[in-house]
Amino acid sequence: MKPETRLQALSEFLKNQRSKITPQMVGLPVGTRRRTPGLRREEVAQLAGVSLTWYTWLEQGRDIKVSTSVLDAISRALQLNNDERRYLYALALEEGVKQPFINEKEKEISPALVKILQELRYCPTIISDRRSQIVGWNQAAANVFLDFEQINPAERNIIRLLFARKEFKSLAVNWEHFVRGYIAIFRTYYGQYVADDWYEQFIQEMEQAYPEFRKIWNENEISSAPEVLIEFRHAKVGKMLFNLTSLQVHGDTDLRCSVYTPVEDTETELKLKRLIEG
Repeated sequence: MKPETRLQALSEFLKNQRSKITPQMVGLPVGTRRRTPGLRREEVAQLAGVSLTWYTWLEQGRDIKVSTSVLDAISRALQLNNDERRYLYALALEEGVKQPFINEKEKEISPALVKILQELRYCPTIISDRRSQIVGWNQAAANVFLDFEQINPAERNIIRLLFARKEFKSLAVNWEHFVRGYIAIFRTYYGQYVADDWYEQFIQEMEQAYPEFRKIWNENEISSAPEVLIEFRHAKVGKMLFNLTSLQVHGDTDLRCSVYTPVEDTETELKLKRLIEG
């Protein structure tokens, strides 16, 4: 990511977070003539104990020096959660200096992960890398979503597939909610790997090809591990309810395991068995 791109991402993030905080949420008077939603810049500066000029420069994406103590104060003023705070630090302090490329080792799945995929027979499971490339899946995932084996490995990007393949759009009842979780995870990686130009190129391609992606991306939602309830309407078995749990795989590779667990007291697992066993 080029310096100007990083600073632009920082600027957009701060503006977006500021718009989400109302005066009432931080104990400030509402006042009149408030033309935009959320706090004003001077209010954020006041709450953080920094000068208005300095905060304005930061929000404008100027290349200025920042300290962790000041970022702590801004995080508190904007009521950032832990994921959002880490994202702010990564962009403001250029902490995303992890290797800017993916080597072959990062694409490999350990025997232990292969075993986990096999054991989660009735839980559709997908393993993806930090670029959201799908590097592993089980039979349940192939039955519920699509046969990833039939997709060119270079095209097996879960973010791209969510927008490009009609199977996903027709499957998820609340498709936009479904997609938001994956994009929120993707943005955490975007902040961690600011040195990787791949992200900038991929985001530009997605924004040009899919206006829906641009809309959701610009909301700046961040979550390292969202847990959500997903309702699918499968073409063969109808309504299915899953709890999605996203897990970071610890070790030398930066992989993520997304597990769809059938909701209890529903017919989801029974329907899944019918799909798998024919």
